[in-house]
Amino acid sequence: MAKAINPLQEQLLKAGLVKKSKVAQVAREQAKARNAKGGGAGPSEIELEAQRARAEKAERDRALEVERKLEAQQKEMLAQARQIIRERKVPRSGESEYRFTADGAIRTLLIDADQRRKLAAGALVIVASGDSYDLLPRVAADQVLARAPQLVVLDHGQAEADAETPTSEDDAYYAQFKVPDDLIW
Repeated sequence: MAKAINPLQEQLLKAGLVKKSKVAQVAREQAKARNAKGGGAGPSEIELEAQRARAEKAERDRALEVERKLEAQQKEMLAQARQIIRERKVPRSGESEYRFTADGAIRTLLIDADQRRKLAAGALVIVASGDSYDLLPRVAADQVLARAPQLVVLDHGQAEADAETPTSEDDAYYAQFKVPDDLIW
């Protein structure tokens, strides 16, 4: 394999000042330097596109991971709320029907007079428990409300706080006509 030797290298070789192996080594180094300069001008467009695609994929993966974590956290909070309902529900007793609306339909619970008074006062709250409805004391209902507000079906304690401030002249006028809490419909 004949390598191109420049005239200075050839003269030094003839004069015996350098060895042939040293000339070959210098020629290899010069060839490497030339190749590095030509290829190292900057990343090619394909490499830039590949880097952009990797960055986009990493961002997408991060967003999906955040979404998965949020979903898992919501499931955990819902499971905690259901556990609170199972552990703290008030046993229902009585033959009096208490009607309320849930999911656009009128539902009925059988309760006694004491439970009716507590419901009206806001000391008890009705929560959804699977396909049925249960009564919870106020403390447990607040814990459920913090974790899964969609499970709280009826809360007279929250409704009273909203109803105390009339929003229009009509509300102020009708405020003088009190409706009894023990009204059964």
